[in-house]
Amino acid sequence: MSRRPRQSLKNRLRRALVRVRRFLPPGTRLPIGLLLMAGGVLGFLPILGFWMLPLGVAVIALDVVPFWRWLRGPRKR
Repeated sequence: MSRRPRQSLKNRLRRALVRVRRFLPPGTRLPIGLLLMAGGVLGFLPILGFWMLPLGVAVIALDVVPFWRWLRGPRKR
């Protein structure tokens, strides 16, 4: 019986963020990220977990990073 090697946490997070970017419109990513962060704060409850906090930050960063790049303007060389 062969077993697949376990994926690293970094690869799993990267795949999840690719799916979020592909299937969720930009207007819904921010509320989803905030809900994940709120669930992460309540991680001591049975179903919610502390894993939700970094995932929420990563989902929010999908939309915030391009905004900050736009505010900074073009790079000066």
